[in-house]
Amino acid sequence: MRLRSALPAALGAALLIATTPASASAATGQFRYDYVTEEGYEATGFLNSPPSGQCIDLPGVGEDNPQPGHSPKNRTDAQATVFTDANCEGNSFTLRPHTGGASERLKVRSVVFN
Repeated sequence: MRLRSALPAALGAALLIATTPASASAATGQFRYDYVTEEGYEATGFLNSPPSGQCIDLPGVGEDNPQPGHSPKNRTDAQATVFTDANCEGNSFTLRPHTGGASERLKVRSVVFN
């Protein structure tokens, strides 16, 4: 008798686990960077609560703009790894959560949050 009731319970639990959607992970907080627009104006870009584990090409410093971003500041609760090139390629540098930042000497075009 116990086997007959245990088997449907186990199958039901497995089905429930398989159909439960995974929660999306995001870094909480803001990531900021400075850049010069194509028109030559100083600007600040930011990402609010960006997704984790996903490469993000920074808006404003893409292929259309020959100048990369600089002075990144990580005010999120996740570690941020910034890259010198788009698509998270090139040299990288890691910024600590909450207080990580770098000077204008660090040039950036993409970031991923861990």
